[in-house]
Amino acid sequence: MSAPVIEIQLIAVVVAVACALPGVFLVLRRMALMSDAISHAILLGIVLAFFVVEDLASPWLLIAASATGLLTVGLVELLHRSRLVREDAAIGLVFPLLFSLGVILISRYAGNVHLDTDAVLLGELAFAPFDRLVLGGYDLGPKSLYLMGAIALLNLLFILLFYKELKLATFDAGLAAALGFAPTLMHYGLMGLVSVTAVGAFDAVGSVLVVALMIAPPAAAYLLTDRLSTMLALSAGGAALSALGGFWLAMWLDASIAGSMATTAGLLFGLVLLLAPERGLLAQAHRRSRQRWQFAQHMLAIHLFNHEGLPESVEESRIEHMHEHMRWDPAFAGRVIGMARRAGLVRQQDGHLALTEKGRQRARETVVQS
Repeated sequence: MSAPVIEIQLIAVVVAVACALPGVFLVLRRMALMSDAISHAILLGIVLAFFVVEDLASPWLLIAASATGLLTVGLVELLHRSRLVREDAAIGLVFPLLFSLGVILISRYAGNVHLDTDAVLLGELAFAPFDRLVLGGYDLGPKSLYLMGAIALLNLLFILLFYKELKLATFDAGLAAALGFAPTLMHYGLMGLVSVTAVGAFDAVGSVLVVALMIAPPAAAYLLTDRLSTMLALSAGGAALSALGGFWLAMWLDASIAGSMATTAGLLFGLVLLLAPERGLLAQAHRRSRQRWQFAQHMLAIHLFNHEGLPESVEESRIEHMHEHMRWDPAFAGRVIGMARRAGLVRQQDGHLALTEKGRQRARETVVQS
């Protein structure tokens, strides 16, 4: 395996982990759209800073783009707090405006510069290994690897240092404010991290993959666990797996690397959505089916309980009578009776049903709860 291929995979994994860590809090805060807004709106900051310094490698582009990301958050919250528009509508108003201004400025004044809308959307991950960091005549490797490694480390340190504050502000901002944890400061600190991460990954992978890695792996992790620390670990692992899987998918299909990684992240989320043990679609379908049969057994127990000891109990307890009185299909009624017998709720004798003590107790509890 050639060195550029290995470096591309390393860069992709580091970018994926850097994006996934703050993405967990975006998913938990129901702010997935904000990552899309920030990753697109920062283009305006990059363009304006380039017009001033005329150097794509200048750190001022990173600073200006991060400031634009925070400006996006501020404008969205300003519109939302006006109570005139909803938060999703505010995002839909702000980020297309800022992104469109950036695209217009590129098209009008930077047509001959290595900064175009294709690179903005899909990045140039295949060329990242050729932009080297050279110090003292020594080639230390791709610049993107060091930049995104530093950003990933920054994100990890921020989460470790302010883990309790972030956790409390995410799940109960009111309590966080009452305890003096400054949830607003935590919010803007997190949005600053999202902005810096999006800017750092911008040139290498483009805005499409940034959004995919910030949302898909954390959303998949959210379906697998309720524990925040586990969610962070699963999110980072899922993002790294999406990056590596997407790279080899792109090699196999001879397709866009960033697009393949975003597709892999989406496929991974779809697989988790289907198969997650508690929140997955199959688990939910199984749970609904089980609840349906349990409800039918409870209704059978209540029916027998209501007629127990009365003159009509002989007729009402006949097995053949069940599908008539309960309006159940005979096959369905037979299955419910069989399940109730196996659960120890009823017993059968001479074509009649009678409640066991367990079934009688279950019927009483169901009647009281209803």
